[in-house]
Amino acid sequence: MPLPDAQLLVARPPFASALRRHRTSRRLSQLELSLECSISARHLSFLETGRAQPSRDMVMQLADGLMLPLGTRNALLQAAGFSAAFPASQLDSEALKPFREMLSEMISRHAPNPAMLCDRHWNILDANPAAAALLSGLGDGPGPHNAVRILTDNPAASGTIANLPDVLSEMSARIHLEAMEAGDDGVLLDHLAALESACARHPVETASPRSPIVPLIVNSPLGQLRFLSTIAHFGTSEDVTIRDLRLELLFPADDATRQALAHLA
Repeated sequence: MPLPDAQLLVARPPFASALRRHRTSRRLSQLELSLECSISARHLSFLETGRAQPSRDMVMQLADGLMLPLGTRNALLQAAGFSAAFPASQLDSEALKPFREMLSEMISRHAPNPAMLCDRHWNILDANPAAAALLSGLGDGPGPHNAVRILTDNPAASGTIANLPDVLSEMSARIHLEAMEAGDDGVLLDHLAALESACARHPVETASPRSPIVPLIVNSPLGQLRFLSTIAHFGTSEDVTIRDLRLELLFPADDATRQALAHLA
């Protein structure tokens, strides 16, 4: 007798469950993914139910078709019973020392403009003095700072960030894409839920025309400071830690902000 759907989900082995979860999170049908990976839809169906076991090459082929992050590819390989393919070094390890020195130089050279380094969950790992000054205006909470939780959980955010609804909306869209890419990252899903709740509390004004550029507007003792943000990723390394980093660089969006930063420096 065929298993009911609920029982079938429970019976799926880890790889089959993970594969189906990643495919559905990307809103791909089995036919679409099979065409992308140059395999038959029947074989993909067997892989998702556990009736067929993948080779290591097949796991990598599916990971390519799903465009999974390196850390998620490792997890998919391990779910299929294979060893991880990509190293995940500690940021303070000797192996990453040259890269760490490059990051420090980039952050330092961005002064007097703010710069901060975050991991894939947006925990702030490093910041130059200008960024630290901005963060201090939002208050020091317990534990490490998190760029998402500063916006969603800190009562000071609404008073410090003049256009908080716009910033929340922009961050929510970014985390939504990152959560969809990661597939089953619980931390990103929690961030997304917190952002959606904060967006409901601070809705964007939809009556007026939207600006093509969304600055970060910060209320400070020197007046309102306006910044444009760029976020750098590092795609030339096959180390999971490096590929997961985000280097956020803020640039002054007007002369008043530029002069205020020069004065602080």
